[in-house]
Amino acid sequence: MSQKAWYISPIGWLEITAHNNSLTGISKVDRPEKVKNKNLSPILLDTIGQLEEYFLGVRTAFDLRLDFGDATEFYKEVWMELLKIPYGKTVSYSYIAEQLDNPKSVRAVGQAAGANPIAIVVPCHRLIGKKGDLTGYFYGLDIKRELLRLENPKSFGLQGELF
Repeated sequence: MSQKAWYISPIGWLEITAHNNSLTGISKVDRPEKVKNKNLSPILLDTIGQLEEYFLGVRTAFDLRLDFGDATEFYKEVWMELLKIPYGKTVSYSYIAEQLDNPKSVRAVGQAAGANPIAIVVPCHRLIGKKGDLTGYFYGLDIKRELLRLENPKSFGLQGELF
């Protein structure tokens, strides 16, 4: 059975989807279809709770059952590699390509990251350019910077805010 819930986060509204007690999606939306969040499945309640803890800065890893549906095997492999990036750390797209034993697949890694259906939990925001620059994020670089700043304010804090 498929179900949806909505959560208002520091980066805006998040729509959370689940199917058969597995998380299938987290996406940023302009406004929720509805906010009633009644009779939610355990996976949706757990996801909302873990997101709340993440945004409060007390959760550094998610413990949720994920379902990537009918995505390609390559995309699933990329997303599984993204799950290995530690909280507060970043890696390059080329690093992920190398981990997949396919160093020439950097662009494909970027496409997979852009198609990530489970934002935040599958931390594609932790991907950066080879030279350390912030590059594409499907919700914009401001949101990417905000998530990275939440996880590692010493590296991604705004100028002057650390004093």
